[in-house]
Amino acid sequence: MKRLSRCVMVAIVPILAVACAQPAPAPPPAPTATPTPAMSQVERGKYIVSTSACHDCHTPVKMGPNGPEPDMSRMLSGHPEAIKITQQAKLSGPWMAAGSQTFTAWSGPWGISYTANLTPDPSGLAAWSEDIFIKAIREGKHMGTSRPILPPMPWPVYRNFTDEDLKAIFAYLKTIPPVKNHVPDPMIIEPKK
Repeated sequence: MKRLSRCVMVAIVPILAVACAQPAPAPPPAPTATPTPAMSQVERGKYIVSTSACHDCHTPVKMGPNGPEPDMSRMLSGHPEAIKITQQAKLSGPWMAAGSQTFTAWSGPWGISYTANLTPDPSGLAAWSEDIFIKAIREGKHMGTSRPILPPMPWPVYRNFTDEDLKAIFAYLKTIPPVKNHVPDPMIIEPKK
């Protein structure tokens, strides 16, 4: 048995020595970066809107075969004017907020907020300028100067977009189909002092 072990060792040692003396294999070639094609301002805006969850609140949902899905015939038109909400949701326990069946109205300690119509219809953003839009997102004020933009709108996050990003978003919103939809004003509850 000892002799067999020695024979195996005598055979393996030279093989290992030869293998270790070989140069290391060349690393695989680095993947070549595919250049991103240049996007127009409107294409960039569409990309940002599509990846920043704008449709999650501003496009009403409908029931589809797999549950709620965006109703793209009302793309970015906000809370449907035909759905009247007159009182806050009754929340208890750990719950702080509730969403409507279309995910376009929200109830919480701030009151009731309705997602805005972002289409270029007169009931939406038709009267807004690029400057008003940017100021609204930067300052969290409707039309940049009036009432606060309420939760769940994440304007404190979106105000970190660059000016170019916000201009691209606005440019894209001006190109989408207009949808006539007068969104109600929010019902704001002043905080107790």
